[in-house]
Amino acid sequence: MDSQLSEGLKLLLVQNRVDTFTQWPFSDGCLCTPEQMAKAGFIHCPGDNAPDVAQCFFCFKELEGWEPDDDPMEEHRKHSPSCVFLGLQKDVADFTMHELIKLQKERMKNLSKKLIMQKVKELEKYASRVHSEINRLHK
Repeated sequence: MDSQLSEGLKLLLVQNRVDTFTQWPFSDGCLCTPEQMAKAGFIHCPGDNAPDVAQCFFCFKELEGWEPDDDPMEEHRKHSPSCVFLGLQKDVADFTMHELIKLQKERMKNLSKKLIMQKVKELEKYASRVHSEINRLHK
């Protein structure tokens, strides 16, 4: 979690988010340029079969299937309307230490929820396999 703490503080800066878009498939002439994606809170985290996966560094919502005319801020609001990052009314450089701590606390809550949901899905898959095996043994 310590690395997540420092990573979260680092990603508060737009340029650090822009820097994650090294192989982003959209650039000039598109609405979803790396700069616009980063301003909307996204970082680029491509997968083997999904080169356009972007994740909000704050709420951890992942979106893929981007089109050149998609507006990153609009898509973020549509898919994660309660993201606190979207409601920020000033530049991160102007935040007080108290505000930064409050933001980081909210981000860590989001990360915890994401990790818990991943573990729940893993447990459900495991339970399903065990259930199938038990059923197979009873036949």
